[in-house]
Amino acid sequence: MFLFLTQAAHCVLVQNPNNQELARFYCHTQNNISRRLVLRQDPSVKRTICKSCFSLLIPGVSSTVRQRRRRHQRWTVVRCLNCGLSKRFLSKPDYKLWSEQPEALLENQAPAGAGTKGQAPNPAQEPHKASQMGKATVPSSSLCSSLTSEEITVGAQSMGAKSGK
Repeated sequence: MFLFLTQAAHCVLVQNPNNQELARFYCHTQNNISRRLVLRQDPSVKRTICKSCFSLLIPGVSSTVRQRRRRHQRWTVVRCLNCGLSKRFLSKPDYKLWSEQPEALLENQAPAGAGTKGQAPNPAQEPHKASQMGKATVPSSSLCSSLTSEEITVGAQSMGAKSGK
């Protein structure tokens, strides 16, 4: 989605390693956009950006990468050369992120309506009916999305006329 900003930051650093500020600006802008639009970034993209100073972590240019052994496990330690923040990632050869597993892909998931044939309808999914006393009800969110603005204003005017306003 906003991968082009990371790619632009990477190109800027490869061409001239002194352009740290411009690359940092691109990464910071990408983070702000994804936060404001409430979008999730791919874990591989998040691993290449420093959480503290938003610089792009390129081994040998803006970061150092070391393999460490701790508690009988191997860890990959990435240290930012700008701010000194260290990130540790567990180095298991058979480990896969959830986003990389086949269950995470949309085409492998069952559709939402599958397997519901022959079952009783869910009363929470049906629109509420107006009671016989003439009380107005608010339509559910699924119905609101199908109404046009003209239908909403006409409905509001007719409700105001019934109540004597």
